[in-house]
Amino acid sequence: MRAKPFFIGLTAGVIAGITTAIFTTPQTGNQLRMNIATTSKNLKTTMSQLNNQINDIKNGISTLTNEVKITIPQILLEVKNSISQFTQDIQPSSQNLKEELEQLQKSLSEIENNISQIKKG
Repeated sequence: MRAKPFFIGLTAGVIAGITTAIFTTPQTGNQLRMNIATTSKNLKTTMSQLNNQINDIKNGISTLTNEVKITIPQILLEVKNSISQFTQDIQPSSQNLKEELEQLQKSLSEIENNISQIKKG
């Protein structure tokens, strides 16, 4: 939902409600003028508060956007560095595992050769 149309509708509704209440309530001309003046002041105050709240929301969104622009690249860089560090950390273990696998395959080949010689002999 977009905020601006919502607040415009809200304001229009408040104004229409206040206007209807003022003109349908039986009162003297002097009371009507005082009520209109009071209502006008209240409406101005409400509109000012609403405007301040909208500005606060805009500032919050702007701040959040700036934080995201700064934070996301930092997080991505940290993840990249972590992956790089992990790769470097496991490199020696990976090399050792490869060597051990090669030795196991060599041992298996020797055992198979020994078994085939025993069967022939």
